[in-house]
Amino acid sequence: MGGDLTGKAIVPIVREGGGSYSAVVIGERRVAYTAEELDQLQSAIATNGMYPLIMDPDEARALHTDPAAQAEAFQLAILEELRVWIELADQRLPKTDGRAYVIPGNDDPWSIDPVLSGGSRVDACDEAIRRLGPHELLSFGYSNRTPWRTPRELDEDEIYVRLRRLADQLESPRSAIFNIHVPPRGSGLDTAYEVDDELRYVTKGGRPHEVPVGSTAVRQIIEEFQPLLSVHGHVHECKGIASLGKTVAINPGSDYASGRLDGCLVDLAEDRVLGHYLVSG
Repeated sequence: MGGDLTGKAIVPIVREGGGSYSAVVIGERRVAYTAEELDQLQSAIATNGMYPLIMDPDEARALHTDPAAQAEAFQLAILEELRVWIELADQRLPKTDGRAYVIPGNDDPWSIDPVLSGGSRVDACDEAIRRLGPHELLSFGYSNRTPWRTPRELDEDEIYVRLRRLADQLESPRSAIFNIHVPPRGSGLDTAYEVDDELRYVTKGGRPHEVPVGSTAVRQIIEEFQPLLSVHGHVHECKGIASLGKTVAINPGSDYASGRLDGCLVDLAEDRVLGHYLVSG
């Protein structure tokens, strides 16, 4: 799992008179009158990458006017939800021979790291190398600088230094797998709409302007070491498969607002990629 694990915001669901509940979901006020409708409302919020919190009107008003309380509630929601998933992995994965190799992405707060490390079947492998059969897995969760100033961003020079330090430890770079959150620059896996300093879309010819936003350092490392496979995330809207020299590079994309999980299944021989399949479900 290549990062950006956590949701984007909390959404209060307010208890109203008469047993109803209300919430504003992506600008639309929605009301639930039955237990079934309340479940549907919570599901709609969660599907859009946010955390539903049921509260009284007084609590909602206090939260609305207190940024510190909002931040604290958001952190608690993130950690509670992530613990549920870690516990689920610990329950289900022992029934198989699998492990989950998980790294944070640039959007993920530092507070999740101890939770990720607390699972018995989840390997929190950021900035580390793991052995996967005949392959070595190199993982790295940071991104280059973004307009959103997210928690885990580095300058390109620092990304290169850290990746080079890891890659130099590989016994066989050519058969390695690179699990790097940010895709290589100009690979076709990193195209996004350009935004200005106010986070507004830049338009050219009346249309949003697309630009590459990946990392030059990641591209340099891949071109220098030519791993068998590199898998990426970060740019959710840019699903695809590319070749960088002998390396197969993949970004499975993300479409969580639709309620689907996107991923990629890859069949590997010791010295080549046998097949790759973008999946969604």
